[in-house]
Amino acid sequence: MNAKKNTDYEALEKIFHEPNRLAIMSSVCSSPKGLTFSELKGECGLTDGNLNRHLKVLEVAKVIRIDKRFVKSKPQTTVLLSKTGLKRFYEYLAALEGVLKKAQSALPAEKKAPMRVAISKTARA
Repeated sequence: MNAKKNTDYEALEKIFHEPNRLAIMSSVCSSPKGLTFSELKGECGLTDGNLNRHLKVLEVAKVIRIDKRFVKSKPQTTVLLSKTGLKRFYEYLAALEGVLKKAQSALPAEKKAPMRVAISKTARA
């Protein structure tokens, strides 16, 4: 079985393509030190149960890490992006960019809007 995806469409991982998980991954990517459950819930506009369900899927796929600890005697859950998660999400975004560019190039000239998306890979420690 060929591990490399042949087309951008094949590289669109379903785990990230779901809108709530795309929001979660985008939010976590923007915070190198991770986000607390409450911060993530607020940023993504999800309920506790819905966020928890999506985090479990992402954790099982090993694209995020969930750190549970006590801060000032209160439990705090922090969600962090794993190195594997960063790599896979970057590949997903690059594939999505390719799909969007292909779709845009197929539009009639008068319907085209300038593409403003640029994917840049950021290294994480």
